[in-house]
Amino acid sequence: MNSLPLDFADDFRPLAARMRPRTLAEYAGQQHLVGDGTALRKAITDGRVFSLILWGPPGTGKTTLAEVIAKQADASIIKLSAVTCGIKEIRDAITQAQQRQQQYQQRTLLFVDEVHRFNKSQQDAFLPFIEDGTIIFIGATTENPSFALNNAILSRARVCVLKPLADEDLQQVLTQAITDKERGLGNVDLTIVPDAQQLLLQLAAGDARKLLNLLEQAVELAGIVDNVKQIDFAILKHLVPKQLPGFDNQGDMFYDLISAFHKSVRGSDPDAALYWYCRILAGGGDPLYVARRLLAIASEDIGNADPRALTLALNAWDTFERVGPAEGERAIAQAAVYLALAPKSNAVYSAFNQIKKIVAEHPAYEVPLHLRNAPTSLMKQLGFGEGYRYAHDEPGAYAAGERYLPAELADQQFYQPVERGMEKQLAEKLRYLKQLDQDSVQQRDKKC
Repeated sequence: MNSLPLDFADDFRPLAARMRPRTLAEYAGQQHLVGDGTALRKAITDGRVFSLILWGPPGTGKTTLAEVIAKQADASIIKLSAVTCGIKEIRDAITQAQQRQQQYQQRTLLFVDEVHRFNKSQQDAFLPFIEDGTIIFIGATTENPSFALNNAILSRARVCVLKPLADEDLQQVLTQAITDKERGLGNVDLTIVPDAQQLLLQLAAGDARKLLNLLEQAVELAGIVDNVKQIDFAILKHLVPKQLPGFDNQGDMFYDLISAFHKSVRGSDPDAALYWYCRILAGGGDPLYVARRLLAIASEDIGNADPRALTLALNAWDTFERVGPAEGERAIAQAAVYLALAPKSNAVYSAFNQIKKIVAEHPAYEVPLHLRNAPTSLMKQLGFGEGYRYAHDEPGAYAAGERYLPAELADQQFYQPVERGMEKQLAEKLRYLKQLDQDSVQQRDKKC
């Protein structure tokens, strides 16, 4: 059986595939990369292509940009997906590139989608052929290349960060789709009411492919008003009854949301903290992950400025475990608001990290003799415990002038409480104790 003619078969492609930009002039968004005057645009226009890693969310133009680059450079393009191929497919692609180079003196652009799914050995398979110019390598990924790709690949390719499309970029895509008579909906009598158009852009959430898929579905459901197909707000709400916020569990967006939540609590903004918490919940995130982060915040960012924060965060976690999500999620929200408004101090966090670094980098200083126990007579003869002053026998239960750090660190103070919350009282206590130490030293010097 003969296959369908290409032009007829193309009619059955999704609108998003038909409307894929063919030139930089049709390409929407990413002006920071390919706008007028940018280095990458000049390189593409001049046909000077080099290996790239395109990092960005779905529907932001990674595949399209690779195709435009190949066309502008008059290079053959081979597309692989790391989801479905392995070493055999990689070798076959390299063989094709070598044959094309030898027979036609034509370069090959090898485009690998979801490149972060390749393991180290698969990624390494490209290296010799990137080095000798057999292929122009372009990898597309939605994951952070710093974690997803090995250093050998990163050192041979420029990383380009693609951003979600802004509303004006999506509007450009939408306008192209409804006016293009060759590939789009230009031959359809169609109107989109203003509030529906705004909702369409909102639902797309920076994803051109999602925008065109929603548009195509909406056209199928559109009613007829005065002999014209009309897409209204109700049709789109029918297609997407509940808007799901962008979220990829354990992916970059997940960690971005957690980071925004943490920084909002640290920044004392309870509204923002609740917003990012709800975004995590709406995307299917684990509330207990947020609860664990609150415990970290309580010790890292609040510390002794309000010791109750640690208890409240732990109680919220316990509440969730005891009563389940409905009430438990609210308990975590309560803790988030409390921690956001609590006085902030990272004094313990800073002191702890500083002393860990000292312990790791300095010699293992000996414990001063007076701090050592002397359970045997030999230890007593060696001076263990000699001169130790039992704090409870001293005025105020404080042995003024006593030293507890190794002699090499004796004059340093690592914990610096802030003048906020309860730490203000702790700071006053420390100043009082330091003064007692100074007075004790002065009295001892006088006796000498």
